Amino acid sequence: MDLLPFAALTAHKPRRFVPQGIDLGDWNSIAPLFDQLEARAAACASAAELERWLLDWSELNAAIDEESAKRYIAMTCHTDNAEAEKAYLHFIEHVDPQLKPRQFKLAQTYAQHPLCEQLPKLRYQVFDRDTRVQVELFREENVPLETEEAKLGQQFQKLTGSLTVQFRGEEKTLIQMGRYLEEPDRPLRQEAWELIANRRLQEAGKFEESFDQLTRLREQIARNAGFANYRDYAFRKMGRFDYTPEDCVAFHQAVEQEIMPVLRELQAERKRQLGVEPLRPWDLAADPLSRPPLRPFDQVDQMVSRTQEVFEHLDRELAAGFQRMQNLRLLDLANRKGKAPGGYQSTLSEARVPFIFMNAVGLQRDVETILHEAGHAFHALATRDEDLLAYRNAPIEFCEVASMSMELLGNEFLEKFYAVPEANRARCTHLEGIINILPWIATVDAFQHWIYTHPGHTRAERTEAWLKLMDQFGGDADWCGYEAARANLWHRQLHIFLHPFYYIEYGIAQLGALQVWANSKRDKAQALTDYKRALALGGSRPLPELFAAAGCKFEFSRKTMAPLVALVREELGKLKVSA
Repeated sequence: MDLLPFAALTAHKPRRFVPQGIDLGDWNSIAPLFDQLEARAAACASAAELERWLLDWSELNAAIDEESAKRYIAMTCHTDNAEAEKAYLHFIEHVDPQLKPRQFKLAQTYAQHPLCEQLPKLRYQVFDRDTRVQVELFREENVPLETEEAKLGQQFQKLTGSLTVQFRGEEKTLIQMGRYLEEPDRPLRQEAWELIANRRLQEAGKFEESFDQLTRLREQIARNAGFANYRDYAFRKMGRFDYTPEDCVAFHQAVEQEIMPVLRELQAERKRQLGVEPLRPWDLAADPLSRPPLRPFDQVDQMVSRTQEVFEHLDRELAAGFQRMQNLRLLDLANRKGKAPGGYQSTLSEARVPFIFMNAVGLQRDVETILHEAGHAFHALATRDEDLLAYRNAPIEFCEVASMSMELLGNEFLEKFYAVPEANRARCTHLEGIINILPWIATVDAFQHWIYTHPGHTRAERTEAWLKLMDQFGGDADWCGYEAARANLWHRQLHIFLHPFYYIEYGIAQLGALQVWANSKRDKAQALTDYKRALALGGSRPLPELFAAAGCKFEFSRKTMAPLVALVREELGKLKVSA
């Protein structure tokens, strides 16, 4: 596909089962391979034959997954390109719906196979558990509903990717406008903030209608699978074997008890330093001492080369992985009109290499993002030699430990981007960002718990629930005169629209990453060794074991949070002296 930013890639290992030259966007070409696998399963006469069958199934899944990823990458890189949109929609409308019942059939065949019990139990413990859930939840009638859900998600991305404003004679994306929120000039910040907020409010009706459609679909999907609500269905489908909705509520409470007092302290200090009364939403990103915004780079190429230097100092193996991504052109990092918002890392499953997508505009946030997504990329590279595709992907809760730990470990070398005082200022910004993001995570997660345990709710009820959470976790900024923007602030969070219940993972993982960081302060080499060893496990072990391999506890109540918050406060105190 010419729209892809990277060159042609080769498979990490030669195919044994999937024919070369097959059109993986054509279901009629793919279907016979599923026929063959179904027929072969019944003929397996030994555990070794069943394992070979599993690897052939995995090879097919990797080839299809890479085709899907390429189409998604092309579409998000070019949301305004009709060819990319058509190719992506063709896959989700004509291939995905055909895949799901066939994947279910193979999963069912495997789960019921008489030789299944003869496979090594430790090796297949997680795979067997996940396969049983896949079989348990599959419903034929949900396939078209999930297709419609994916199409609505694509339309949401197209809408958000198209939003621009006219700012002082120039058209700017909302992401490009973000840099003006860091300016010392308060009227300029307010002007920029209002433009962003008002542009989003112009589309509020579309966002609400889109979300109404998504929630109705999801509620029906859950009912079809025999669940009382979508939350309980989602927890099961996402393989949340190691924690419950009640544990998430405990996380929300811990944030309120441990994080909110610190957040309010930081906001009070910010208000005092800025000399403003009251603190307004456009005052939250600017430097409180009115210093010019941190500008870590002017051009994206500078960001890449400086990030490479960070990894050279951190770890030779990680540096080699990042260099390989550059050589293969597996980075699309600059913001532009027509590009989907946000950032992500996607693994091309057959080549077994990672791709990073982001929207860099020259902010400190961009440095944090590239370190974050590189952590995901290192995770993908660490599992390249694992032949079972399912184990090349860890649970999201641990995937985010990989990325958030890399932010903290990479921060040690920010002098590659800044002089020493600015580097310490950037470290302060990052740690304060952790304090700021944890209440937002609690808000987004609690909001989704409310949404999906109140099926059939009205928009007014949804808004009321959101505003209660904003009162609980929103801090002390004054939104007087901007009540509509506050009530609709959740529209900016794409996870709520595209990936329901995928957000608490960031909070759980942040606590894991802070533990990796705390370990590195005691023994840098050992902490990095543990980190890399845990990454290499992929998804082959349950979550508590993955955390333990990285030197962390899989526990996210107040007991775990309190000492980590204390460490962040202590470090902030040191850094502010020299920032």
